[in-house]
Amino acid sequence: MYIIPAIDILNKKVVRLREGDYNQVTKYEVTLEEMIERYQSNGTDFIHIIDLNGAKGDFSNQEYLADVIRKTAMKVQYGGGVRSIEKVKELIGAGIHRVIVGTQAITNPTFLNELSTSFISKKNLTDHVVIAIDVLDEVIKYSGWMESSPVKLMDYVDRCLHLGFFRFLCTDINKDGKLGGAGIELYEKLLDHSPFIKLIASGGVSSMKDVEKLSEISVESCVVGKAIYENHISVEEIKDWNLKAMASL
Repeated sequence: MYIIPAIDILNKKVVRLREGDYNQVTKYEVTLEEMIERYQSNGTDFIHIIDLNGAKGDFSNQEYLADVIRKTAMKVQYGGGVRSIEKVKELIGAGIHRVIVGTQAITNPTFLNELSTSFISKKNLTDHVVIAIDVLDEVIKYSGWMESSPVKLMDYVDRCLHLGFFRFLCTDINKDGKLGGAGIELYEKLLDHSPFIKLIASGGVSSMKDVEKLSEISVESCVVGKAIYENHISVEEIKDWNLKAMASL
């Protein structure tokens, strides 16, 4: 398992939300460019960037983000405002390594089917598309976590798997931004249901002990954000962990 540092952007600023609430924003006095340079210089080759404006339908950040991302050699896992298959293809074509799809996959019944058939190779589908599952008390949330889906969590996972999507980014909203520990119970349920999925855990990671617990249940990777900004996990610790994870492959 490896660690992916997270950078959330709201109005072109580096921020973190608490439980996905846009009214509970912590702003950090650092730029996106500075954070990317900090991670890259410490040997981390993957980074997770979320456009929080885009997640709620405001695309004012996208030109700025595209310009910054074009200039980095790091692999970027990107989400927020991906509303069409054309946008998925555009982002991948522009060098984004993984594109996260969430709201459109839930609200548009044909989106995942069309996205699946648009990829010739199922390996490319798994490597470059991540299905976001944002969960609050086992209810799937979307549109910046402001809306609830009636679709049951495990039914949604099964549908995605049937279409060839195997990599999931699961955020436990109850845990997100609180530094209170990762949602181990939720991730265990998902892995018990489908042991072969490639699961990226997100939300609540507060220390390297949380990272160790996630590794023990065999998630593929975990996203860490606020714990870095609040100095609970250092960039050096991430580097050391990821180097050991690479060496064990």
